[in-house]
Amino acid sequence: MAEQHIADTHDRIVVTGARENNLKNIDVAIPKRRLTVFTGVSGSGKSSLVFATIANESQRLINETYPTFVQQFMGQLGRPDVDALHNISPAILVDQERMGANSRSTVGTATDVHAMLRLLFSRIGQPHVGSPQAFSFNVPSVSGAGAVTFEKGGEKVKERRSFTVTGGMCPRCEGLGEVSDVDLDELFDRTKSLNDGAITIPGYNTGGWMVKGFSESGLMDPDKPISGYTEQELHDFLYREPTKIKVAGMNMTYEGLVPKITKSLLQKDRDAMQPGIRAFVDRAVKFMPCPDCGGTRLNEGARSSKIKGVSIADAAAMQISDLATWLGTVDDPEVAPLMSGLRQTVTSFLEIGLGYLSLDRASGTLSGGESQRIKMIRHLGSSLTDITYVFDEPTAGLHPHDIQRMNDLLVLLRDKGNTVLVVEHKPEVIEIADHVIDLGPGAGRAGGEIMFAGDVAGLRTSDTITGRFFDHRAQLKPAVRAGTGIHPIRGANQHNLQNADVDIPLGILTVVTGVAGSGKSSLIHGNLTGVDDVIIVDQAPIKGNRRSSPATYTGVLDAIRTAFAKANGVKPGLFSANSEGACPACKGLGVIITNLGFTQTVETLCDLCDGSGFSDTVLEYRLDGKNIAEVLAMSAAEAADFITKGPAHTTLARMVDVGLGYLTLGQSLNTLSGGERQRLKLAISMSKKGAVYVLDEPTTGLHLADVDNMLALLDRLVDAGNSVIVIEHHQAVMAHADWIIDLGPGAGHDGGKVVFEGTPADLVARGETLTAQHLRAYVGG
Repeated sequence: MAEQHIADTHDRIVVTGARENNLKNIDVAIPKRRLTVFTGVSGSGKSSLVFATIANESQRLINETYPTFVQQFMGQLGRPDVDALHNISPAILVDQERMGANSRSTVGTATDVHAMLRLLFSRIGQPHVGSPQAFSFNVPSVSGAGAVTFEKGGEKVKERRSFTVTGGMCPRCEGLGEVSDVDLDELFDRTKSLNDGAITIPGYNTGGWMVKGFSESGLMDPDKPISGYTEQELHDFLYREPTKIKVAGMNMTYEGLVPKITKSLLQKDRDAMQPGIRAFVDRAVKFMPCPDCGGTRLNEGARSSKIKGVSIADAAAMQISDLATWLGTVDDPEVAPLMSGLRQTVTSFLEIGLGYLSLDRASGTLSGGESQRIKMIRHLGSSLTDITYVFDEPTAGLHPHDIQRMNDLLVLLRDKGNTVLVVEHKPEVIEIADHVIDLGPGAGRAGGEIMFAGDVAGLRTSDTITGRFFDHRAQLKPAVRAGTGIHPIRGANQHNLQNADVDIPLGILTVVTGVAGSGKSSLIHGNLTGVDDVIIVDQAPIKGNRRSSPATYTGVLDAIRTAFAKANGVKPGLFSANSEGACPACKGLGVIITNLGFTQTVETLCDLCDGSGFSDTVLEYRLDGKNIAEVLAMSAAEAADFITKGPAHTTLARMVDVGLGYLTLGQSLNTLSGGERQRLKLAISMSKKGAVYVLDEPTTGLHLADVDNMLALLDRLVDAGNSVIVIEHHQAVMAHADWIIDLGPGAGHDGGKVVFEGTPADLVARGETLTAQHLRAYVGG
């Protein structure tokens, strides 16, 4: 029996005493070489178990197999809070973290397809222009000379030799594909003089020192309209090189307006700017395709070499489905092995539903779901088995039509002998699971327990929240709202949009849908972001550091500090762990960071403040019986009951409304998922009335039981006098809409058209689109 028990355990990942984040000392066994789906409400502990415990420990143990010299260049991973983990196989994380927004990174470079294309063109492209780097937009062409030492006749000889590096980078845009220019009309009003307030840049006030530098420079007439300047005056005003002048008897350096603001404003970090200045910079700086390379990033030499009339720039600009067709025509035996690998990788794009992308698409523009599927590509053709693949909502951003394709890929990975762990809410994915582990019962401190472990049939009959809502379906509304007006969009042609005309209704809930890549985001973000009173609520990362928290981001912490200061007769700054109130040992971090040089950096809980980050003196002050650390340890729901009035209570109540009542005020922002970040942004922007809210897939990360709450929240926004536009795939949101705009019929150049406008009932009754088919099946029509 003992031998049988050992054999059984080798077929299971055994977790004993897991306590990471909110996990409550749980024990669980996960079958290996099976597809296991982890479910539960947002914040129930799914990611803590799958990512922070199992995957983290797997990667940490692998890292420890490398020499310490190598480890110092790798990410530092701490050991998770767990008693024991047995039978872990190497884990590969395929998450939704957006790919780096480096302007030099594209879909092609991120997947190595561009590297294979560079090799292909260097071998058989005509005319031959050089090695693979001659086709790289990240390698410049440079010439120079340097000293070379070598041995000749038993003696060391030093010679000066010239060298040439032939790269593919366009010299004008330096491989970025675009150049920037300053829109002069955003800097000044040509009809006015300097003394009449011609300069319209923030901070350049008439009579102020910044304007006096121009008006009293003696280089131009301050009372003449700029439109009347001579050629020399205009040059001096805009572009003059630094020149010593006297203004009001003081020596100063004069510089033309364009180089002056380029240094002082345009070259600064945009995200660190005040909103007004950021808006000015966005208006004043125009980006356009590089006129020398046509936006291809490549120099003339790289563009001149062709295969069957196609340059590498042409190939990178093709929709990947078209690229696959073209590659099928390249049959030169010299590159047969290379073509086999290239075709296989490109086919993976099609299998994973990304055939609408192009290789020259900047990777920073991909959604979280697209980024996750891009990461999958390098694993689909892998010969490795007995790997643990860990997925975080792989259906994010997928239309119901595409979910079956994703399911097929998950099953394919399992059938190759791998363990597949999936954190997911969609019933269509849970349905294909071999094993389901449901966490709960609630979120945050109310979660962290195993509520169910077994097959899908067992989940359906269980009394867990997931089991009860598994077959729940939203219904079409008996009546829809009437719009209060429209925002017309005419001739939209961003990206793959095909001269689209559409009227966006105002004053109601509008859902914009369509398959991934059909043009939804291009239509809305490309035509609404510049409109007044538009509030964009997306899932992009929130800027901040390890000290940033929901309390600091929402501004609630300022109110809390003020309340503590008033109650105790001291300064508010004392209640900041970043300044006066910081623990002297850990400087407010709550942990002691020990750098061990070439081995891992170790973080240990600060013994002096017990992890609170505050000094003993600060912790003695009380507000209604609680110290500052105890308040920051509260969940948003608990804090809303503790702080019963004022703007802070309103913000906390909104956090509860958007389903974030379980977040603790002091937890780090970098622990939040994309969906949680989006709902936090929504919570602090809900105070505006008469606004147009644009939400991008707000159901991402939401449990089936929470979707109804999100629908109720959207209703409240509309009933308060706002217009709500939701880009969404979830059928429950479609069914609840007042109006649906469906794009398609397909993706990429097969999409970009408005294929339906009307009510959900009309779509179900008469629609012939892919969305209509799936919504009809969802509501039982």
